[in-house]
Amino acid sequence: MTIREIGEHIEQYFIEAIRNRRRGPFDLLFTGILFLISRVYRRIVLFRLWLYDNRVIRNRAIGCLVISIGNLTCGGTGKTPVVEIFAKTLNKKGRKVAVLSRGYRSRDRSFLDKLRKKFSSKKKEVPPRVVSDGKNLLLNSITAGDEPYMLASNLKEVAVLVDKDRVKSGLYAIEEFQRDTLILDDGFQYLNLKSHINILLVDSTMPFDNHHVLPRGLMREPVTNIKRADYIFLTKSDGSPKLRHLKMFLRRHNRRAEIIECCHRPKYLEDVYQRGVQFPLSWLKNKKTASLSAIANPASFNSFLLQNGAELVLKRHYADHHRYRQQEMIDFINDAKAAGAEVIMTTEKDAVRMPRLDRLDIPILFLRIEIDILSGQENFDQCISRICFL
Repeated sequence: MTIREIGEHIEQYFIEAIRNRRRGPFDLLFTGILFLISRVYRRIVLFRLWLYDNRVIRNRAIGCLVISIGNLTCGGTGKTPVVEIFAKTLNKKGRKVAVLSRGYRSRDRSFLDKLRKKFSSKKKEVPPRVVSDGKNLLLNSITAGDEPYMLASNLKEVAVLVDKDRVKSGLYAIEEFQRDTLILDDGFQYLNLKSHINILLVDSTMPFDNHHVLPRGLMREPVTNIKRADYIFLTKSDGSPKLRHLKMFLRRHNRRAEIIECCHRPKYLEDVYQRGVQFPLSWLKNKKTASLSAIANPASFNSFLLQNGAELVLKRHYADHHRYRQQEMIDFINDAKAAGAEVIMTTEKDAVRMPRLDRLDIPILFLRIEIDILSGQENFDQCISRICFL
């Protein structure tokens, strides 16, 4: 078992424990310890925000329009399609857009390279990784990370850069690619770079997990910090009147932000290994289907398959951002065939992490998801206009 696989098992246990799916004596003791740590972490987060609010620590303005898109929870809000729709719309409106990502679980420089840099007499700054310069796709998903690679694949004329230091990557995008609009992917907690518009995503199916901050829950910061948002996107909405209570809760914490309700709607199926080979959603109807995913919320993906008529005969889920090994894929294909599956379905994020296979005994397709705005279209248009005229 590799170090990454051990880490994934620990992560899976951690998630099950904080969601009270494990009720043994040790598990209860463990969650109690996590609760105490989370109280300390909460104070640290609030103190950090106080330092920025009171200008003890100053954020950096870099002479360019900056839009932050992020969430209060760890993963699962459907952020990537929202970043994509903003980048596409602004590009159509004539803005020169760059997406700045941290590149979660992308391959970083080796430990030896980092040591050399630390103790070298020549302090040479390493430039950000350029996934796309707006014309060409320059890195693979291993080096870039899943989401940046996916964004770069789907966005034409939009530069995509990866670096933990978004001030550095922002300056690079301005100087090298003449960008006038920067989108901070997962930027709600990134306070070093001054943002002009803060867009917060809230998953309407599980808004704030168990309301505890890390590590007792999956909240990155307390719910009260909704107040920092200029626009709130309610993602994965079904247009239900039941969301009225969630909207009232959001309004109690933020009276000025416009609320935009949207859903993640499947558009078509595409072959993982033959990009451009597409099928309509109706192709899934009555197909015996094996589901394979490594995302934060697999239930939502499987629900999409069932809604489009698939008959699920096998489901397998790995930890979020799991990178598939060739043998895992071969084993799953064999298991899918044994279960009578006619097709293997996965997500677009999973598709970029799958290794090349010498033979395919069963087609492997991914579900292409895009954002549809259900209510608040005028607020979205106003947001785009506001950005374009800033």
